[in-house]
Amino acid sequence: MKESRNRYEIFVRVAEMGNISKASELLNYTQSGISHVIAGLEKELGIQLFIRSKNGVMLTEKGSRILPYVRSLINQENNMRQAAYEMNHSLAGTLRIGSFSSASAYWMPGIIRHFRAHYPEVEIEILDGNYNEIREWISKGQVDCGFLSSIVAEGLRFYPLMEDPMYVVVSKHHPLAKQEKIKLEEALRYPLILETPGCDSDIQELLEQASVVPNICYSFRDDSIILSFVEQGLGVTISQELVLKAFGNDVIARPLDPAGRRIIGLSFADTMNSLLSDVFLEYMRNREQEVH
Repeated sequence: MKESRNRYEIFVRVAEMGNISKASELLNYTQSGISHVIAGLEKELGIQLFIRSKNGVMLTEKGSRILPYVRSLINQENNMRQAAYEMNHSLAGTLRIGSFSSASAYWMPGIIRHFRAHYPEVEIEILDGNYNEIREWISKGQVDCGFLSSIVAEGLRFYPLMEDPMYVVVSKHHPLAKQEKIKLEEALRYPLILETPGCDSDIQELLEQASVVPNICYSFRDDSIILSFVEQGLGVTISQELVLKAFGNDVIARPLDPAGRRIIGLSFADTMNSLLSDVFLEYMRNREQEVH
Protein backbone atom coordinates (compact mmCIF):
# COMPACT_ATOMS: atom_id res chain seq x y z
CA MET A 1 0.00 0.00 0.00
CA LYS A 2 1.36 3.43 -0.91
CA GLU A 3 1.50 5.56 2.21
CA SER A 4 1.62 8.73 0.10
CA ARG A 5 -1.94 8.12 -1.08
CA ASN A 6 -4.43 9.92 1.11
CA ARG A 7 -8.19 9.66 1.24
CA TYR A 8 -8.68 12.68 -1.01
CA GLU A 9 -6.52 11.17 -3.74
CA ILE A 10 -8.47 7.93 -3.42
CA PHE A 11 -11.76 9.81 -3.76
CA VAL A 12 -10.55 11.61 -6.91
CA ARG A 13 -9.23 8.42 -8.51
CA VAL A 14 -12.50 6.56 -7.91
CA ALA A 15 -14.44 9.53 -9.30
CA GLU A 16 -12.25 9.62 -12.42
CA MET A 17 -12.39 5.88 -13.09
CA GLY A 18 -15.97 5.19 -12.00
CA ASN A 19 -14.87 1.81 -10.73
CA ILE A 20 -13.52 0.79 -7.33
CA SER A 21 -11.83 -2.32 -8.70
CA LYS A 22 -9.85 -0.36 -11.31
CA ALA A 23 -8.95 2.32 -8.77
CA SER A 24 -7.71 -0.33 -6.34
CA GLU A 25 -5.42 -1.80 -9.02
CA LEU A 26 -4.03 1.63 -9.90
CA LEU A 27 -3.45 2.66 -6.29
CA ASN A 28 -2.28 -0.77 -5.07
CA TYR A 29 -5.08 -0.98 -2.49
CA THR A 30 -7.59 -3.70 -1.80
CA GLN A 31 -11.16 -3.06 -2.94
CA SER A 32 -12.33 -3.30 0.66
CA GLY A 33 -9.69 -0.75 1.65
CA ILE A 34 -10.92 1.69 -0.99
CA SER A 35 -14.55 1.16 0.08
CA HIS A 36 -13.60 1.73 3.72
CA VAL A 37 -11.85 5.01 2.90
CA ILE A 38 -14.82 6.27 0.85
CA ALA A 39 -17.28 5.27 3.58
CA GLY A 40 -15.19 7.11 6.17
CA LEU A 41 -15.03 10.24 4.03
CA GLU A 42 -18.80 10.15 3.44
CA LYS A 43 -19.37 9.84 7.19
CA GLU A 44 -17.01 12.73 7.97
CA LEU A 45 -18.58 15.05 5.36
CA GLY A 46 -22.12 13.93 6.09
CA ILE A 47 -22.97 13.42 2.42
CA GLN A 48 -23.20 10.49 0.01
CA LEU A 49 -20.42 10.81 -2.55
CA PHE A 50 -21.16 7.89 -4.88
CA ILE A 51 -24.06 5.86 -6.18
CA ARG A 52 -23.13 2.18 -6.38
CA SER A 53 -24.29 -0.16 -9.15
CA LYS A 54 -23.21 -3.49 -10.60
CA ASN A 55 -21.37 -1.59 -13.36
CA GLY A 56 -19.33 0.56 -10.98
CA VAL A 57 -19.88 3.84 -9.18
CA MET A 58 -20.81 7.38 -10.20
CA LEU A 59 -20.70 10.65 -8.34
CA THR A 60 -23.84 11.95 -6.72
CA GLU A 61 -24.81 15.57 -7.36
CA LYS A 62 -23.21 16.53 -4.03
CA GLY A 63 -20.15 14.44 -4.85
CA SER A 64 -19.73 16.31 -8.15
CA ARG A 65 -19.94 19.64 -6.32
CA ILE A 66 -17.30 18.60 -3.77
CA LEU A 67 -14.84 17.22 -6.36
CA PRO A 68 -13.25 20.57 -7.41
CA TYR A 69 -12.58 21.46 -3.77
CA VAL A 70 -10.90 18.11 -3.17
CA ARG A 71 -8.70 18.55 -6.25
CA SER A 72 -7.73 22.00 -4.99
CA LEU A 73 -6.72 20.52 -1.62
CA ILE A 74 -4.55 17.91 -3.32
CA ASN A 75 -2.82 20.54 -5.47
CA GLN A 76 -2.15 22.72 -2.44
CA GLU A 77 -0.69 19.77 -0.55
CA ASN A 78 1.52 18.82 -3.51
CA ASN A 79 2.76 22.40 -3.80
CA MET A 80 3.51 22.50 -0.07
CA ARG A 81 5.51 19.27 -0.28
CA GLN A 82 7.38 20.49 -3.33
CA ALA A 83 8.24 23.77 -1.59
CA ALA A 84 9.73 21.76 1.28
CA TYR A 85 11.73 19.60 -1.11
CA GLU A 86 12.95 22.72 -2.91
CA MET A 87 14.16 24.19 0.39
CA ASN A 88 16.19 21.02 0.86
CA HIS A 89 17.66 21.38 -2.65
CA SER A 90 15.98 18.28 -3.99
CA LEU A 91 13.19 17.48 -6.42
CA ALA A 92 10.54 14.93 -5.55
CA GLY A 93 6.86 14.18 -5.91
CA THR A 94 4.56 12.89 -8.67
CA LEU A 95 4.35 14.40 -12.15
CA ARG A 96 1.22 13.41 -14.08
CA ILE A 97 1.54 13.76 -17.85
CA GLY A 98 -1.18 13.41 -20.49
CA SER A 99 0.23 12.00 -23.72
CA PHE A 100 -0.98 10.72 -27.09
CA SER A 101 0.37 7.45 -28.49
CA SER A 102 3.21 8.63 -30.73
CA ALA A 103 4.51 11.06 -28.09
CA SER A 104 4.32 8.26 -25.50
CA ALA A 105 6.25 5.85 -27.70
CA TYR A 106 8.84 8.34 -28.96
CA TRP A 107 9.43 10.57 -25.94
CA MET A 108 8.32 8.89 -22.71
CA PRO A 109 10.96 6.12 -22.41
CA GLY A 110 13.74 8.71 -22.62
CA ILE A 111 11.91 11.06 -20.27
CA ILE A 112 11.51 8.36 -17.62
CA ARG A 113 15.16 7.27 -17.93
CA HIS A 114 16.31 10.88 -17.53
CA PHE A 115 14.19 11.56 -14.46
CA ARG A 116 15.13 8.26 -12.81
CA ALA A 117 18.80 9.09 -13.30
CA HIS A 118 18.67 12.75 -12.23
CA TYR A 119 15.61 12.93 -9.95
CA PRO A 120 15.15 9.49 -8.36
CA GLU A 121 12.51 10.79 -5.95
CA VAL A 122 10.23 11.91 -8.80
CA GLU A 123 7.48 9.52 -9.85
CA ILE A 124 6.04 9.95 -13.36
CA GLU A 125 2.49 8.88 -14.17
CA ILE A 126 1.39 8.74 -17.82
CA LEU A 127 -2.24 8.96 -18.96
CA ASP A 128 -2.49 7.92 -22.60
CA GLY A 129 -5.35 9.44 -24.59
CA ASN A 130 -6.37 11.47 -27.62
CA TYR A 131 -6.31 15.26 -27.96
CA ASN A 132 -9.80 15.75 -26.55
CA GLU A 133 -9.14 13.53 -23.54
CA ILE A 134 -5.79 15.14 -22.75
CA ARG A 135 -7.26 18.64 -22.98
CA GLU A 136 -10.03 17.66 -20.56
CA TRP A 137 -7.54 16.07 -18.15
CA ILE A 138 -5.48 19.27 -18.13
CA SER A 139 -8.52 21.51 -17.63
CA LYS A 140 -9.85 19.39 -14.75
CA GLY A 141 -6.47 19.04 -13.04
CA GLN A 142 -6.27 15.27 -13.59
CA VAL A 143 -2.78 15.76 -15.06
CA ASP A 144 -0.16 18.43 -14.37
CA CYS A 145 0.54 18.94 -18.07
CA GLY A 146 0.00 17.26 -21.41
CA PHE A 147 1.31 17.04 -24.96
CA LEU A 148 -1.07 18.67 -27.44
CA SER A 149 -1.22 20.19 -30.89
CA SER A 150 -1.43 23.97 -30.98
CA ILE A 151 -4.85 23.95 -32.66
CA VAL A 152 -6.52 22.26 -29.66
CA ALA A 153 -4.69 24.18 -26.91
CA GLU A 154 -6.87 27.29 -26.88
CA GLY A 155 -7.51 28.48 -23.31
CA LEU A 156 -4.46 26.64 -21.96
CA ARG A 157 -0.88 27.76 -21.48
CA PHE A 158 0.90 26.29 -24.51
CA TYR A 159 4.67 26.04 -25.03
CA PRO A 160 5.63 24.88 -28.56
CA LEU A 161 8.31 22.20 -28.72
CA MET A 162 8.54 21.07 -32.34
CA GLU A 163 7.14 21.37 -35.85
CA ASP A 164 5.93 17.98 -37.03
CA PRO A 165 5.73 17.69 -40.86
CA MET A 166 2.83 15.84 -42.48
CA TYR A 167 3.23 13.06 -45.03
CA VAL A 168 1.15 10.96 -47.35
CA VAL A 169 1.88 7.35 -46.39
CA VAL A 170 1.42 4.48 -48.85
CA SER A 171 2.55 0.89 -49.34
CA LYS A 172 5.79 0.15 -51.19
CA HIS A 173 3.86 -1.02 -54.27
CA HIS A 174 1.35 1.83 -54.39
CA PRO A 175 1.34 3.99 -57.57
CA LEU A 176 1.98 7.15 -55.50
CA ALA A 177 5.17 5.64 -54.01
CA LYS A 178 7.06 6.69 -57.18
CA GLN A 179 6.42 10.41 -56.57
CA GLU A 180 8.75 12.64 -54.54
CA LYS A 181 5.86 14.80 -53.27
CA ILE A 182 2.12 14.19 -53.28
CA LYS A 183 -0.73 16.66 -53.48
CA LEU A 184 -3.51 16.08 -50.96
CA GLU A 185 -6.13 15.78 -53.71
CA GLU A 186 -4.08 13.03 -55.39
CA ALA A 187 -3.97 11.03 -52.15
CA LEU A 188 -7.71 11.45 -51.60
CA ARG A 189 -8.49 9.59 -54.82
CA TYR A 190 -7.64 6.41 -52.92
CA PRO A 191 -9.35 4.80 -49.88
CA LEU A 192 -8.24 6.63 -46.76
CA ILE A 193 -7.36 5.17 -43.36
CA LEU A 194 -7.45 7.70 -40.51
CA GLU A 195 -7.43 8.06 -36.76
CA THR A 196 -10.84 8.26 -35.12
CA PRO A 197 -12.25 11.79 -34.47
CA GLY A 198 -10.61 13.48 -31.51
CA CYS A 199 -7.29 11.74 -32.10
CA ASP A 200 -5.83 14.06 -34.72
CA SER A 201 -7.52 17.41 -35.21
CA ASP A 202 -4.70 18.68 -37.45
CA ILE A 203 -5.45 16.12 -40.15
CA GLN A 204 -9.19 16.66 -39.82
CA GLU A 205 -8.64 20.39 -40.38
CA LEU A 206 -6.45 19.65 -43.42
CA LEU A 207 -9.13 17.41 -44.96
CA GLU A 208 -11.80 20.06 -44.46
CA GLN A 209 -9.80 22.38 -46.73
CA ALA A 210 -9.49 19.81 -49.53
CA SER A 211 -11.48 20.13 -52.74
CA VAL A 212 -11.98 16.35 -52.84
CA VAL A 213 -14.29 14.54 -50.42
CA PRO A 214 -12.22 11.78 -48.77
CA ASN A 215 -13.34 8.15 -48.94
CA ILE A 216 -12.58 7.04 -45.38
CA CYS A 217 -12.64 3.24 -45.39
CA TYR A 218 -11.23 2.55 -41.90
CA SER A 219 -10.55 4.55 -38.74
CA PHE A 220 -8.62 3.50 -35.62
CA ARG A 221 -7.30 5.09 -32.42
CA ASP A 222 -3.99 3.28 -32.77
CA ASP A 223 -1.36 4.70 -35.19
CA SER A 224 0.41 1.36 -35.47
CA ILE A 225 -2.78 -0.35 -36.70
CA ILE A 226 -3.28 2.36 -39.34
CA LEU A 227 0.26 1.93 -40.65
CA SER A 228 -0.13 -1.86 -40.70
CA PHE A 229 -3.26 -1.54 -42.85
CA VAL A 230 -1.43 0.87 -45.18
CA GLU A 231 1.53 -1.52 -45.42
CA GLN A 232 -0.86 -4.24 -46.61
CA GLY A 233 -2.15 -1.99 -49.40
CA LEU A 234 -5.62 -1.49 -47.90
CA GLY A 235 -5.53 2.29 -48.28
CA VAL A 236 -3.40 5.40 -47.79
CA THR A 237 -3.12 7.69 -44.79
CA ILE A 238 -2.01 11.19 -43.82
CA SER A 239 0.41 11.07 -40.93
CA GLN A 240 3.23 12.97 -39.23
CA GLU A 241 6.96 12.51 -38.80
CA LEU A 242 6.64 11.78 -35.06
CA VAL A 243 4.17 8.96 -35.77
CA LEU A 244 6.46 7.49 -38.42
CA LYS A 245 9.47 7.61 -36.08
CA ALA A 246 7.48 5.86 -33.37
CA PHE A 247 5.55 3.29 -35.42
CA GLY A 248 6.94 3.42 -38.96
CA ASN A 249 6.56 0.01 -40.55
CA ASP A 250 7.57 -1.02 -44.05
CA VAL A 251 5.76 1.89 -45.69
CA ILE A 252 6.63 4.82 -47.97
CA ALA A 253 6.17 8.39 -46.72
CA ARG A 254 6.12 11.33 -49.12
CA PRO A 255 5.86 15.03 -48.16
CA LEU A 256 2.61 16.84 -48.85
CA ASP A 257 2.64 19.38 -51.67
CA PRO A 258 2.15 22.08 -50.47
CA ALA A 259 3.78 21.15 -47.17
CA GLY A 260 1.66 20.58 -44.09
CA ARG A 261 2.61 20.42 -40.42
CA ARG A 262 1.38 20.43 -36.86
CA ILE A 263 2.98 22.18 -33.90
CA ILE A 264 3.35 19.98 -30.83
CA GLY A 265 3.86 21.49 -27.42
CA LEU A 266 3.36 21.09 -23.71
CA SER A 267 0.13 22.50 -22.26
CA PHE A 268 -0.79 23.51 -18.73
CA ALA A 269 -3.92 24.84 -17.09
CA ASP A 270 -3.61 28.49 -16.06
CA THR A 271 -4.04 27.54 -12.41
CA MET A 272 -1.30 24.89 -12.46
CA ASN A 273 2.22 25.92 -11.48
CA SER A 274 4.82 23.79 -9.75
CA LEU A 275 8.58 23.36 -9.70
CA LEU A 276 8.22 19.83 -11.09
CA SER A 277 6.26 21.09 -14.10
CA ASP A 278 8.79 23.88 -14.69
CA VAL A 279 11.69 21.41 -14.58
CA PHE A 280 9.91 19.08 -17.00
CA LEU A 281 9.16 21.91 -19.44
CA GLU A 282 12.79 23.04 -19.36
CA TYR A 283 13.96 19.46 -19.96
CA MET A 284 11.67 19.09 -23.00
CA ARG A 285 12.76 22.44 -24.45
CA ASN A 286 16.46 21.55 -24.08
CA ARG A 287 15.88 18.08 -25.47
CA GLU A 288 14.21 19.33 -28.64
CA GLN A 289 16.90 21.98 -29.15
CA GLU A 290 19.58 19.25 -28.96
CA VAL A 291 17.67 17.02 -31.40
CA HIS A 292 17.20 19.80 -33.93
